[in-house]
Amino acid sequence: MNWNNIIHTIIFLSLIGPGILGNTLIFLKNLYMPTLRTEKKPLDLILIHLAFSNMIIICTTGIRDIATVFYFRNFLGDIGCKVVVYLARMARGLSICTTCLLSVVQAITISSSTTLWTKLKPQTACQVLPFLLVFWIVNILVSSNLLSYIKAGSALNRSVASTFIGHCYMLQSRHIIKWLFLSLMTLRDVIFQSLMGWSSGSMALHLYKHHKRVLYLYSSRYANNSPPEIRATWSVLILMTCFLFFYWVDFILSFYTGFSVTHDSSSLNIKTFLELGYASFSPYVLISRDVRVPNVLHAY
Repeated sequence: MNWNNIIHTIIFLSLIGPGILGNTLIFLKNLYMPTLRTEKKPLDLILIHLAFSNMIIICTTGIRDIATVFYFRNFLGDIGCKVVVYLARMARGLSICTTCLLSVVQAITISSSTTLWTKLKPQTACQVLPFLLVFWIVNILVSSNLLSYIKAGSALNRSVASTFIGHCYMLQSRHIIKWLFLSLMTLRDVIFQSLMGWSSGSMALHLYKHHKRVLYLYSSRYANNSPPEIRATWSVLILMTCFLFFYWVDFILSFYTGFSVTHDSSSLNIKTFLELGYASFSPYVLISRDVRVPNVLHAY
């Protein structure tokens, strides 16, 4: 095993273990929390779905990286490559959509209780289910082209033009198919990131007004004692910043490698870190700032 594979393995192991642990904690905690109260909150279901999407990303990317680093020939096969790459791409889209829904719901929650916002705010977890169903349908369709153009190395004709994506290869598709699905992915990302931008701006403005109001009413000693809604809003804003960082750096790197002739091992290591980064770090952002964790421990 050369140094590049050792570095790749270190990056992989340092992210996949904590990532699975953190998302499992978020998943189980939000399954457990509704049993402590009579009313189920929409945020519980959204966080469960986000943790589930992140675990799919970590597991599928992990399987592909294990096969790549340790040179497991025919480890996945043609069908295995299709399933792993397809699930990873679909789960990445689900993560984008779910993170957007989380930020929008949190922005509506802390907004002024006007008639309009009261109508838009989901009151129960069941009202969130249609949004999650739409997310699944959209991302299943947007990623469906991968099922035809992903091949394993053993099933690939070397004379056919293809791109190596870690143990598996992506065949060159027709231009009309390529640009159709690329346009759909771009449209999805633009819509949901625009909603993220609006909700993040709304939350930031609300936090600024709250900070000015607290400084006016209380001394600085009491200003640090923020209510749970404000602390939850800060966690969502930090989550948005984390997501946008990993998304755009990964997008720039993918754009560069897509039009570059050479694909060196350093860019693959960076891409692995970016693919797993948000899925592994995001649960710890939520855990570190979740004011309900002490309540759960106290209940035990």
